[in-house]
Order: sequence, then structure tokens, then C-alpha cells
Amino acid sequence: MERVAFLVDESGTRVDCLLNPETVQVTRLAGVRPRGGADGQLTGAGLADDPLVFTGGGRTELVLDLLFDADFVEAQVRPEDVRTLTRPLWLLAENSAAEHGWLRPPLVRLVWGKTWNVPGVIVAVAERFDAFTLTGTPRRSWLRLKLVRVAEGAEAARAGFEEELAAASSPTVPPGSAVVAAADGAAEPGWSGVRFDLLAHDALGSPLRWRLLAEHNRISDPLTVPAGTPLAVPPVTASAAGSGGAP
Repeated sequence: MERVAFLVDESGTRVDCLLNPETVQVTRLAGVRPRGGADGQLTGAGLADDPLVFTGGGRTELVLDLLFDADFVEAQVRPEDVRTLTRPLWLLAENSAAEHGWLRPPLVRLVWGKTWNVPGVIVAVAERFDAFTLTGTPRRSWLRLKLVRVAEGAEAARAGFEEELAAASSPTVPPGSAVVAAADGAAEPGWSGVRFDLLAHDALGSPLRWRLLAEHNRISDPLTVPAGTPLAVPPVTASAAGSGGAP
């Protein structure tokens, strides 16, 4: 099992879970639809295929199989019901955010290691429970989730990062010094519990600069950094400040 996280762009909330990497499914649907008119779909006699309209764009979907288990929570007080852990993902499938006066699901980012950072919206959630207690309370959940990628143009993404960085607090640690990775106390097996986004916020002024901090310390997977590891603080160059050091 692999450790992945969902980051809510608006609030900065993080939802951690376990992922079976053998069950990641990515689907790309091109911007194509059957040609139609007011009376319905157009067809032609003798044609081998229906006439098509090329609309541009398209749709990229990711289907993830996630595992939640109340017994994996390494906190002083473990939840009795695994639904306490999965409810945040259900809420992300609700139309709770507003854009141009219309309600929509919140924008989230799927973060997995250093190579997966996918912005999107959660459009479907299905959950299967087992490991029930004598009172009927589920302790384990197998959750299937569908994430639809949200298109980000280069200029829009750059403007969004610059806006976030402008609102971020100033770095509290001078370049050339070090910060110590601390665990948040809620780690599961396979994860050290270190919040790398919070380290980047403290050291570099914004959680968006987590990649800059990771690359400077030659860390391939920030989710597996052992607690207590000293991390060198890099200088924030003009290019890194503009991009946030993030994809």
C-alpha cells in the first residue's frame, strides 16, 4: 500500500489515505460527440460510422481504490467508526464551493510522491465496509473514488500560485539554516507523520514551496521523511518565488 493525500485548495485541509498502486485507473475522453440536430442525432445511409463533432478539450478521469482502517490510526484516541475518516472525502463530492455564482465541488489536489500532483474535483464515491464490531460499527472501509482533472492553463496556474505566495507569510527560518521534521501524531504504517507542506510554510513562507524544499534536500518522497530529520533551508530565488516550487 502507498500513502497518498488530498489537499483542498481553498482551505488547505489535508486528507490522508492508503492507496493500492495496482488499482489506479486513468481514462482520457477526447472532446468528440455525435453530430446532431434539433430532431436528434444525425445519421447517414451507407455510412460505416456516425458523423462526429470535434468539440476540443476532453476529460481525464482517475479511479482510485483507497483503504481506511481505524486500527491503523496511531493516535492516543482511535476513532470507533471508520466513517469518521472517510467522511471528509464524501464532503468533497458535495457542491459546497461557489464559482461565478454557481455551486460546484471543491477543487482538490491528489498528491502522491513527487510525480503526482493532479488538480481536480471528486465526482463519485463508493464505499464498502467490513470488520464490524458487535454493535454494527464498521472499522475498515474500501473506498473507490473518481477524480476528474480540472484544466489549468499555464497563465492561470502561474497567476494562481503568485496570488497564493503573495498572501503567504514570510519565511521564519533564514536560508542556510535547518528545520527539524516533526510528526503530527496521526501517522499510519508506512508514513512517518511528517507534514512536509507545513515545513515548507515555516521554512520558505508557503506550503506551495514543498517541492523546492524536497529537491534541495534530495528527497524523492516527502511522505516518508523520518521524524527528527534535519532539513536544510534553501534560498528562495526569483524563479522559485514565481512558481511556488510546485508543479
